[in-house]
Amino acid sequence: MKSKCPKCKGIGSVVVDYKECDACGGTGYEDDLFDVGSHFKGVNSKAKAKFDLGSDQDIPCEICNGKGQVEVFEECPNCNGTGEINVCRDCGKVLPGELDLCDECKDKRKVEKMKHDEFEARQRAARVVYVLDSLCQMRDIDKDKLYKGKITRIERYGAFVSLNNNVWGLMRGDVSDYKVGDDIVVFITAIKSREGKIDFAPAFVEEYKLKRLTKSISRTLISKLEEKKGKIVRIAGEVQQIQQTSGPTIFIINDESGTTEIAAFDKAGERSYPEIELGDAVQVIGEVNEHGGKTQIESSSMTKLGEENTLKLHKLIDDALNKRAEPQHVDFLVKSDVLNRLKPKMREAAQRIRRAILDGRTILLRHHNDADGICSGVAMEKAIVPLIEKENPSNDAQYYYFKRSPSKAPFYELEDVVKDLSFALEDQERHGQKLPLIVLLDNGSTEEDIVALMQAKIYDIEVVVIDHHSPGDLLTKDERDGEIFGATVAVDEYVDCHVNPYLVGGDSQLTAGALATEVAHLINPNVKELIKHLPAVAALGDRAENGEVYQYLELASQKGFTKEHLAKIAECVDFEAYFLRFMNGRGIMDTILAVDNLDKHEKMIDALYNEYQKRIDIQLKAALPNIKRTQLSNGIYLNLIDVEKYAHKFTFPAPGKTCGFVHDHVIKELGEDKPIVTLGHGPDFGVFRATDAVNEEYGFNVNDIVATMINRVPSAGIDGGGHECAGSIKYIEGLGEEVLYKVVEEIQSLSKK
Repeated sequence: MKSKCPKCKGIGSVVVDYKECDACGGTGYEDDLFDVGSHFKGVNSKAKAKFDLGSDQDIPCEICNGKGQVEVFEECPNCNGTGEINVCRDCGKVLPGELDLCDECKDKRKVEKMKHDEFEARQRAARVVYVLDSLCQMRDIDKDKLYKGKITRIERYGAFVSLNNNVWGLMRGDVSDYKVGDDIVVFITAIKSREGKIDFAPAFVEEYKLKRLTKSISRTLISKLEEKKGKIVRIAGEVQQIQQTSGPTIFIINDESGTTEIAAFDKAGERSYPEIELGDAVQVIGEVNEHGGKTQIESSSMTKLGEENTLKLHKLIDDALNKRAEPQHVDFLVKSDVLNRLKPKMREAAQRIRRAILDGRTILLRHHNDADGICSGVAMEKAIVPLIEKENPSNDAQYYYFKRSPSKAPFYELEDVVKDLSFALEDQERHGQKLPLIVLLDNGSTEEDIVALMQAKIYDIEVVVIDHHSPGDLLTKDERDGEIFGATVAVDEYVDCHVNPYLVGGDSQLTAGALATEVAHLINPNVKELIKHLPAVAALGDRAENGEVYQYLELASQKGFTKEHLAKIAECVDFEAYFLRFMNGRGIMDTILAVDNLDKHEKMIDALYNEYQKRIDIQLKAALPNIKRTQLSNGIYLNLIDVEKYAHKFTFPAPGKTCGFVHDHVIKELGEDKPIVTLGHGPDFGVFRATDAVNEEYGFNVNDIVATMINRVPSAGIDGGGHECAGSIKYIEGLGEEVLYKVVEEIQSLSKK
C-alpha cells in the first residue's frame, strides 16, 4: 500500500546542511535602508508610513526570515525522491516492491479466515436439526448440534424437554411462552454425565432441515443374528417381501449373508413404515428375539438409505449373492459327451435357480404330467426346498416360495401361463412377493411354447427351460469348434437359460428327467443319493435307449432297484398322474418314486401296478380287434386305431397311452426291428408311435409330418409335435378325414435312406 514518506513528509527531499544567506550576508536583515520606496514595494501604506516617520526598527531578510542561514536539500534516500513508500496494509511496516501485506499479517489473516470459515460452517450446521430415534441415549448426543424435542413438563424454574424416551433435560429461564406438548428446537448448554442430567436452551432458528439420528452401533450381518439374541442390533439390507398380518407388519430383508424377518408394530393390522417399499435398501435397528423357532428382529426404527449408500449396498449384496449362487464344481452322475457340452448351460441354470432362492423369489416349476416330467419336477423339488427353508426365515417358506405344477401337454400352454401369471401378480399385490422364476421341465423348447413364453416375458419374468423335445424347424445351423450345433432362436428370445441336448448335437434320448436330476445335483449336491435313481425311471417311462441310460440303470441298482422294478415305478407314476391331473401329488409321488415314505413304497407300487395292468387289459380287449393293419408299398407297417370309437373314454389309459399300448402289442408280434408306425386317432386329433427302425431307415419324424400337414391342409388349423417317434397332431373335426388321408400319404411317401 502507498503511503507518504515519513522522512521527507512527502516532499521527496531532506535537509542535509545550512549555509550563510546570500541575500542578507548572514545578518538576517535587509541592507538597503535608503531606498525606502523601493524597499517598501508591495508593503501596505500603514507600514510604509511607519518608516516614513523615521522608525528605528530593522527589516528581517525575506530569504532567510531573519535567520541569516538557509537550508541545503538533497533527494530523500528513503523514498528516492518520490515522496511515497510501500507499507503493509495492516501494520505499516515498510515493504519492498508492490507487496500489500507482510508475512506476519498474512499469517494473521489466514488464521482469521479459518476462524471465520469455521464460524460459517457452524452456522450452516446449526441449520440441521436432529431428531433422535427411540434407541438413542445420552452418550449419542453432541453439544455442537441442534435437536428437536417436546416439552413434557413446565415448572416455575424452567421446562423439561424430552428428545426421546431415553434423553431429556431442563431448559431453564422464562418459559411463560411455552406449554406442554410444544415442539421445540434446543441446543445443549451442559451435559452432566455423572448426574445423568442435560441443560438445554432454546435455539431460535427460522429455517432448518430435520435429520434422523440413529443409535451409533456397528452393523451386524444377518448370518450373525443367532449370536445377538436379546441385544439391540443394526442391520442394513434389501426389502424382499412385505406381509401385513392382523398384528404386526412383517418385512423380509436380506443382506449379503442371509435373510431375516423384521416385525414392526404401530397398531393391530395397520401398515408400519408405509414409506418403505419392495426392493428398498433400508437400515433397521431393533432387538433380536425368537418367534416360532426362527430368529426375528423387533424393529425400533427402519429408514431408507440415501442414494449413494443404496447403490453401495445393492452392489455389495449383488456381488455376494452371485458368489453364493455359483454352484459347486461336482461331477455329473454319469459320463456323457452331450452332458459335457451342455455343462455351461446346466451350470447357468443351477446358478439362476440358486440366485432366485437367495433373492426370495418364488420358484414356479412346470413339468409335463408323465413319468419323465414328474421325475424332473421331483428331483428339482428335493434339491430346491431344503435351500429355501435354510435361507428363508418363514416357517411356511416352502409353500410361499416353491410351487410345482404339472402340465397336461408336453409344452407350456396358454392355460398354464395364464394361471401362473394370475397367481404371481396376486401374490405380489397381496403378500408383497417378488415376481417368480419360472422353470419349465420336459417342455419349453418347441414352437408351441412361444406364445406362453412371450406372455411371461411381458412382465419381465425370468424363465429357465430344461427340455429334450426337438425344436424342429426353429433350429439354425452354426459352426462352433468344428461341430454343428443348433440354436432355437425363436424360443431363446423369450427364455433366459435354455438347456436342451439338441443345442449341442444330442437328441431326445437324453431325457428331461436325466437333465433335471443333473441340474438338481448341481444346485444341491447333498441330494445326490436321494435322487440318483430318478433318471433311470424317467428313461424307462420315455422308452429312451442310449449309453447314458445304462449308466443311470447301474446307479439305480446301487440303491437296490432292478430294471423291472424301475419300469413298474414309471408305469405307476403315469397311472397316478392321470388321476392327479393338475395337482402335484407331492406326498403320493414321493412314495411312488421312493424319495420319501420308503416304508410304504412297496405296498403302493403293488397296489397301483395291479390296478394299472387291469385297466390296460380292459382297454386292449376293446381296442386290439379294431386295429386296421396294412403294410405300405415302402415297407412300413401302418396300424390305425380309432381310439374315440374303440376305447373306453374318460378313464385310464387316455388316448395317447392307449395308442402306445397298442403299438407295444404290435411290436411284440412283428419284432422291434420292423419299421412300424401306429396312429391312434379321434375326431380332431391323432397320436403317433413309431419304432426306431422307421426313424433310422426312413427318416420318420413326427415334427416333420406336422409341419408338412400345416402346408398341405392350411384350413385344418393344424398344430402339434413331440419327439421324432412319439407325438401328436391336432386339427378341426370337419377336415379330420382329409388330414388323416394325407398323413398316411406322407408316411407312404417316405423312402429308405
